[in-house]
Amino acid sequence: MAIVETSSVRRKAVPGSGRSARRAAASARRRDETLTERAYRLVEEEIVTLRLKPGDVLSEQMLSGRIGIGRTPIREALQRLAREGLVTILPRKGILVADLNPRNQLLVLEVRRELERLLSRAGAERATAAQRAQLNAIARGMDQAAKANDDIVFMRLDRELNQLIVDAAHNDYAARSMKLLQGLSRRFWYMHYRVAADLPLCARLHAAQARAIAKGDPAAAGGASDRLMDYVASFTRATVTV
Repeated sequence: MAIVETSSVRRKAVPGSGRSARRAAASARRRDETLTERAYRLVEEEIVTLRLKPGDVLSEQMLSGRIGIGRTPIREALQRLAREGLVTILPRKGILVADLNPRNQLLVLEVRRELERLLSRAGAERATAAQRAQLNAIARGMDQAAKANDDIVFMRLDRELNQLIVDAAHNDYAARSMKLLQGLSRRFWYMHYRVAADLPLCARLHAAQARAIAKGDPAAAGGASDRLMDYVASFTRATVTV
């Protein structure tokens, strides 16, 4: 998701801060990514942010022209997106952006709840000192987003936190499973949050999860994860009536 910081958050950044370190780490990751990884990141962003909408029919040629990357990396990226359930590849017909609905999203959350708890508890035990500092920095940013009801800052930090929790757990098997679900969850949130979400509450729940992992308390991290998933499930059910 191409999201920029608000001026209020930028003014708080200082040299050597956790936020500056996160930006440097993100820049380094992007320099190292392959063409296939870049194609995946850009197309996934287009789908999650609904610039490519459910039901849209895509082609490798169209996507290649849209994001300026050759068709082979696009093809490989689409195969990954198909495994994650964001697109359906129809042989000799095209690529369909997958539909999304609350019932399917609740099934996604059944699995995500267990993985989120596992990753949170593991991260509390295994996170490095640098990762704990990043978690605390994200928690402070989430507190600011909650106070300002700032959806842009929240969504930027949410993506950072998702990746950091996966990294801090140091469990490649759980990481692969979680990555299959994150795009689906973020797309559903992006579609409905303006009418169904309590964004300040959600930001505070994310902050609590980040702090519990940073403190190194597996039980507290697991509980904070469950409280966040309780809220996300209630948000998902609320979209049926709005």
